[in-house]
Amino acid sequence: MIATAPSKSSLPQDMANDMRNGLPNLCGQESAIAAITHHTDPIFLVDTPLRLENITAGFACALHMHQPTIPAGPNGTPISNLQHMFENPNEGDNHNASVFGWCYRRMGEWIPQLVSQGDNPRIMLDYSGNLFWAFRQMGREDIINDLKRLCEPEYQPYVEWMGTMWSHAVVPSTPIPDIKLHIQAWQHHFAAMFGEEALRRVKGFSPPEMHLPNHPDTLYEYIKALKECGYRWLLVQEHSVERLDGSSLHHDDKYIPNRLVARNSHGETISITALIKTQGSDTKLVAQMQPYHEAKSRGRQQIGEVSVPCCVSQIADGENGGVMMNEYGRDFVPFWQGIRDNGLGTEGVVGLNGTEYIELIEAAGVNPDNYPICQAISQHKIWQRVSPDTATPEAVEAAIKELSETDHQFHMDGASWTDDLSWVKGYENVLEPMNQLSAKFHAKYDPLVQADASVTQRADYQEALLYLLLVETSCFRYWGQGTWTDYAQELYRRGEALLAS
Repeated sequence: MIATAPSKSSLPQDMANDMRNGLPNLCGQESAIAAITHHTDPIFLVDTPLRLENITAGFACALHMHQPTIPAGPNGTPISNLQHMFENPNEGDNHNASVFGWCYRRMGEWIPQLVSQGDNPRIMLDYSGNLFWAFRQMGREDIINDLKRLCEPEYQPYVEWMGTMWSHAVVPSTPIPDIKLHIQAWQHHFAAMFGEEALRRVKGFSPPEMHLPNHPDTLYEYIKALKECGYRWLLVQEHSVERLDGSSLHHDDKYIPNRLVARNSHGETISITALIKTQGSDTKLVAQMQPYHEAKSRGRQQIGEVSVPCCVSQIADGENGGVMMNEYGRDFVPFWQGIRDNGLGTEGVVGLNGTEYIELIEAAGVNPDNYPICQAISQHKIWQRVSPDTATPEAVEAAIKELSETDHQFHMDGASWTDDLSWVKGYENVLEPMNQLSAKFHAKYDPLVQADASVTQRADYQEALLYLLLVETSCFRYWGQGTWTDYAQELYRRGEALLAS
């Protein structure tokens, strides 16, 4: 089975650059981007050396890379926090800036080295749009070129790029109309930087902070947006989902794909395949290749009538912490060499990428309808009070209100890998301006875009969209009140001024 590559470029030349009008290329070719991403051709199945019958168990590791954009350049112009770190090396942990830069590019050296040695490595990569822009702003062609190398056909079997929100927005507290804007903006930017064929291969989605919304309407619109943008699967944190009866995921079911189902307040349902990221100390698990060791204790199991190897899935920040900066750099290459010496990396316990795993098991006859079903955490409490067959927005909101008042464990903030932090409580001074800017953006531009889709190619739309996405960056609600919330308010002021002009 051979995938059919696009015969010619779908993007006009001026839209095939990652910078346009002096800003990152985020919009303007929505139909062309959709044409690139909407296909059902296999991605990894064409050239994977793996055969399902030879695999006992697998492990899939992803690296998440991000630096926020902050108004800290000359006269408050937006620059990357990475650039700010380089320019202010004596503040806090800013002395790590050069190491961070190395972390962002090192897969571009490691993967070709391993492949040239006959190894069979795997890695999934999740880079925010902010970070892509940072590399260009800082003139880091070395990083860009090393990452472009990973998109070459020779290395495509080993590397899977994952999509994400352009500006690291956590979905549960992002205005619903902006969710798809973030997803599309990342696709525009990625295609412009790495090419259409590279975007065509992006089928898995990595949510910032592993944050999954649990409000019925938000989750429904999130999955709908993902599917409309061509995504096949979503990486989900284990404790952010439950079975339909509210129980936790069964131990074995965490190691095979699940079917994440969302039902909105009108009773409509939608679903997407989910790979489950198991709980644990994320950075240490990936840096020390713990998923491999966990996979060695696993084996094959049934999905319907088909026997498949399980897959241990993990993701971690790719640059934060001494373990990732030091131990991972020391151990990654020798690890894959050891895998090769113990079976050529194609038999027994092997590395996999997410799309590769899903394609392999479905090609073997697995029906996605037989995946275990899960839903967002705490939703069973809503559907115990509201019949899905007769659901209305009023009934759902009444149930949520009652549960919020009577059940101290219930909330509609969603769940992430940092559940000790809230992205909502205490951040009214960020959330209210964020919601106001979103409302003003859509009030101004939605009627114009509806009348003429080419409006998204205009420079004023592009700049207003940029500030909207920047204001919604989660980092401004991570470090507490102070400098970071001030950054958000300054970006809001700039965005508001643009919309008023």
